[in-house]
Amino acid sequence: MIETSALCKSYYGRLAVDRLDFSVEKGETVGFLGPNGAGKSTTLKMLTCFLAPSSGTATVGGHSIREDALKVQQTVGYMPENVPLYPDMRVTEYLEFRGRLKGLRHRDCRRRMAEVMDLCDLTEVSRKMIGALSKGFRQRVGLADALIHRPELLILDEPTNGLDPNQIRQARDLIRRLGEEYTVLVSTHILSEVEKISDRVVIIDRGKIRASESPKSLVRRRCQQEELRVELKATEKQVETLIEGLSKVELSSCESLPGEWLEVTLRTTGSKDQRETIATAIQEKGWPLRELASRTASLEDAFLEVVSAPRKNH
Repeated sequence: MIETSALCKSYYGRLAVDRLDFSVEKGETVGFLGPNGAGKSTTLKMLTCFLAPSSGTATVGGHSIREDALKVQQTVGYMPENVPLYPDMRVTEYLEFRGRLKGLRHRDCRRRMAEVMDLCDLTEVSRKMIGALSKGFRQRVGLADALIHRPELLILDEPTNGLDPNQIRQARDLIRRLGEEYTVLVSTHILSEVEKISDRVVIIDRGKIRASESPKSLVRRRCQQEELRVELKATEKQVETLIEGLSKVELSSCESLPGEWLEVTLRTTGSKDQRETIATAIQEKGWPLRELASRTASLEDAFLEVVSAPRKNH
């Protein structure tokens, strides 16, 4: 569905996107991730023909972004980070206006409006002015606009921007449902949401692709350490001495809690589960122990590992 080849974009001599080569297969839901200023939005704008590349090219649905921009835009449903809506139009008026702009005939446009309003849970606000809607509903209107011409590919740039936790969960569930019917490329900072909806993640940093694989594979490959949280009664010096005697266990932090308890964070390496070893060592010392729990590595841990890795100077 998407194929890029040495895609580049420069602004006033600064390379914002640097020879990107990545692909998105038909039917995939792909999370497009990166820190602020990494080149995500610039890449999405090139793929939707809002920006022309400085060099390189890409095809979307088999159409070149350089030579066939109109076909690309007919293939893509694009929801930008800040959805440009008309606040003085009603939801139905706006969607009909957008549908007709995208080439739908009157009867087909009305039918499709009903479909996308139902899909995006907009029916109850269909006669309201867009300016009177909450942020969550305005985002849904933008998504309905992106869907109204039946695109093959959805490109969503920060679709949960500014939403509250409940609205984020609703948006996640909607994107998951859309992924059953459409190819989806979604850029977001909410990594826990990406982990739940994406078949694959592509991480971009400083204009370059740094990783492209499934969330589980990326976490497994990048996060070799396990983090353990321990609450016990002992002094910090005693804990340091104990950990020094254990193999593949490192002390990460030690914090005092009320009642002479310590909260200790440990990092372990290797495939062996170290909890039993640590519990036995504490029991042999006779120290009271009230918690020993592991924290499973997440996509956020893997993401930070990727983007914080040192880069070679060019």
